[in-house]
Amino acid sequence: MSTTKEKQQVVNIVEENGVQDEAEFEAAFTPIQKLEGCGIQALDIKKLQEYGFHTIEAIAYTPRKALEKIKGISENKAEKIINAAMKLVPMGFSTATEYHLKRSEIVLITTGSKDLDALLKGGIETGSITELFGEFRTGKSQLCHMLSVTCQLPFDMGGAEGKCLFIDTEGTFRPERFVAIAQRYKVNENSCLDNIAYARAYNSDHQTQLLVDASSMMSQSRYALMIVDSATALYRTDYNGRSELAARQMHLARFLRMLQRLADEFGIAVVITNQVVANVDASAMFSADNKKPIGGHILAHASTTRLYLKKGKGENRVCRIYDSPNLPEGDATFSIHHDGIRDSIDNS
Repeated sequence: MSTTKEKQQVVNIVEENGVQDEAEFEAAFTPIQKLEGCGIQALDIKKLQEYGFHTIEAIAYTPRKALEKIKGISENKAEKIINAAMKLVPMGFSTATEYHLKRSEIVLITTGSKDLDALLKGGIETGSITELFGEFRTGKSQLCHMLSVTCQLPFDMGGAEGKCLFIDTEGTFRPERFVAIAQRYKVNENSCLDNIAYARAYNSDHQTQLLVDASSMMSQSRYALMIVDSATALYRTDYNGRSELAARQMHLARFLRMLQRLADEFGIAVVITNQVVANVDASAMFSADNKKPIGGHILAHASTTRLYLKKGKGENRVCRIYDSPNLPEGDATFSIHHDGIRDSIDNS
């Protein structure tokens, strides 16, 4: 069995060498430079990188009209680039058996609570978007801080052996929380902090631009997790009233699509937090819980798994599976401590 010292060395590899296995890291995506072998000029590749396209997958997943908006990329050139990308990236049909095998390779990141991990069938899933929504003080930001550290742990400790990108829109980012969690797992504190890339978003346009920067960073080093806390807060202040609702939802949809593209390209876990509002629907008036997440159908369809966090007794919090394609409905109770998320406290 590995000793704590050996496990710590595995975690530090992410800091010292960038990735544990360079060949494995590169196999996760196809660098955009390989387009040169398909007759695409280096100057055009540079233009694509300036607009946030750093992998062949990014090109293949993007509509042609999006490439045509790039200065210097004509309609014919955009078609040539996409055709070249689609030859390098398999995008056709496969059997359910093949996809099932691919799903078995998905990494799950521990939350720090055995009960919560059990509810999630192992933890937060990579390659998809997980939404955490609830009122203030329900543990959304605390869980985000926890995952920022646990994603760096070795696989046999419930980690993903990768770095974390953290976009903060509400000023809730607290590095001292990472120190306490790192001490709990006996991880080098400085390495832990260095493996978390932080950015404060000041408006919804800036929030979207940060994803372009994130794509560049992910193409150069191994990341396992991206957090946006919160994904919707700036939209509530940047867009006012019903007259701007359509523009807000269109901008939000584009942001969420970029997040999903990053999850598809690099196999990272994406965790976003969301706020709630009172549900004034008549059928909900007689319900014990009349809160609903904001963002409407746009956010509902973009999130793969939606988790509803509620307050419990004392420091306990309750997590409910609100929507998921593979997780059954259920609840789990966890608690918040100075060193992160743990199993619930018995308040009886």
